[in-house]
Amino acid sequence: MNNDDQGLDFSTVLASTVHDMKNSLSLLMQSWNQWLERLPPELAQSGERGVIEYEALRLNGMLMQMLGLYKLQINQLPLRPDWVEVEDLLQEQLARHAEILQARDIRSSCSVEGAGLFFLDAELIGSVIGNVLNNSIRYTRSAIHLHAALRDGMLLLTVNDDGCGYPADMLGRYGNGTQDADVTNGSTGLGLYFGQCIASLHQRDGQHGYIELGNGGELGGGEFRLYLP
Repeated sequence: MNNDDQGLDFSTVLASTVHDMKNSLSLLMQSWNQWLERLPPELAQSGERGVIEYEALRLNGMLMQMLGLYKLQINQLPLRPDWVEVEDLLQEQLARHAEILQARDIRSSCSVEGAGLFFLDAELIGSVIGNVLNNSIRYTRSAIHLHAALRDGMLLLTVNDDGCGYPADMLGRYGNGTQDADVTNGSTGLGLYFGQCIASLHQRDGQHGYIELGNGGELGGGEFRLYLP
């Protein structure tokens, strides 16, 4: 091994590999959808389809998180906030997951309470909500509800399900001077840390965004809360 090899930046190599994996997954799913179109309806709507599409969406989400965290580490994850219609943001995520929700017979709904336009990065916040939605699909029993409201001058976005809820050791607030999410806790920990970082990027008048996990909520299961100033 020469000196150049010893100076190899593993994080850069990993990021490049993740990017290639994401492109390969995209091509794979394009071929999958083309193949589905040629199948008779009774085969195209099989239970295996829901499993494949859910796991592909989940894998794509994890790859996006890893790329996002790498860009954040090297200060190349730009924040591009704009005035966004909050209900449209939530409905877009439900629409992206519509086929998987239907395949798993999960009811989905969305409500907005006093939150119309809000200044945020729609792409980054949408990716956080989408990743939490993926996790909720995995653990819910039969329903998922997205909600937006204004609380003490902050925008509160929640993802509720009717599953067993979050483990006790995961409950509480993350970011903004509190605990950090444990990235060693599988995809859930990685997703929470990603959400914590994206929330913290949003700041106004010295106040940073943060996330919080609780149980109960509107559906009695887990409740993910994202606060944005």
